[in-house]
Amino acid sequence: MEQNKYGAAITYEYEKNLYVNMTNECCNSCDFCLRQNSSGSLYSDNLWYQGGEPTKEEIWEELLRSDMNRYNEVVFCGYGEPACRWDDMMWLCDQIKAHGSHFIRINTNGLANLITGRNAALELDGRVDAVSVSLNASTPEGYDAICHSKFGMDALPAILRFTASAVLNVPHVRMTVVSTMPKEEIDQCKRICESIGADFHVREYIDQ
Repeated sequence: MEQNKYGAAITYEYEKNLYVNMTNECCNSCDFCLRQNSSGSLYSDNLWYQGGEPTKEEIWEELLRSDMNRYNEVVFCGYGEPACRWDDMMWLCDQIKAHGSHFIRINTNGLANLITGRNAALELDGRVDAVSVSLNASTPEGYDAICHSKFGMDALPAILRFTASAVLNVPHVRMTVVSTMPKEEIDQCKRICESIGADFHVREYIDQ
């Protein structure tokens, strides 16, 4: 997608989906995150906003220009954590649903409850069709060592609560881990995921 006054792509295409780059912000600093060493990725040359971020109205205008009917899914996923702009994202979901029967997915670290200070997953009902939550560790200590969340030991328990609530409010919920994790840790994460009723997915690590 074309860049703009913010110096980065607001939306970008990958396979048959349209992705929405909401923000630079993130409450984590994960060891494996692409943003640690690049402003772009194999998906888009530049996802890092310069000198501010687009308003929700500007993002909506960009989505309208993109012809959402061409895509299988509209996915909230960029270099930052979309839940850092939770209210704007929910507003955009409402606009998208009002505009047509588009499938909406959110890729998130699952920390929306701590970011917003409320049970944010309840607000997904009727707005969002799928949620993908990055699990990444089976214990609070392990999560903190890998993801360095500003929420510390509270992060992983909050992720599990958010996901358990999302399972009751969203048709498709999955938790993911990266393929570079030890097999024993992947197996433990799978057990945790299945215990709260979400699907489990091992995603390939991408270092660019």
